[in-house]
Amino acid sequence: MTILSDEELARRAAELEWLLLDVDGVMTDGGLFYDRWGHAFLRFNTRDGMGIRLAQSAGLKVGALTGRSSPALDRRAGELDFDVVIKGSTDKSADFDTFLKKQGTTARRVAFVGDDLPDLRVLGRAGMSFAPADAAAEVRAVVHQVLDTAGGAGAVRETVERLLRARGDWERALAAFTFDD
Repeated sequence: MTILSDEELARRAAELEWLLLDVDGVMTDGGLFYDRWGHAFLRFNTRDGMGIRLAQSAGLKVGALTGRSSPALDRRAGELDFDVVIKGSTDKSADFDTFLKKQGTTARRVAFVGDDLPDLRVLGRAGMSFAPADAAAEVRAVVHQVLDTAGGAGAVRETVERLLRARGDWERALAAFTFDD
């Protein structure tokens, strides 16, 4: 794990334009449920949804970069107004390059959350990188921060809180939900 000083964390967080998320093992717990017709079901955490809304309200664009294609992901990304969804990726690093070019941004302006081996190259290039507590050991070894929360259990929310605190935006985000005296 690459440890960032508080100052470097704040500097990098302030430069961010994007929060890019893997899905299986980050937005979900990585489990798959199939009905008798073979349709897959994914379980998303509502706290992660709130985290995504908080990120958006702080000016971050949000997207997914995942190896899976699923109607459940399409629905959830639509509900949360994702700016981009890259699905069915077999080479996340190449798809990350395409994303950067299409969005007119740089890797330094992207925070990425990933949990498994296909995420390693993107995690190594992103301006900030995070891994859920239950991510693969190889992933936990290369990210800037390992979260306290497991994938699908609020890891995205924890990422957003850490980013907003580092940017100095947490109190402003929280003010929308607290009482005025």
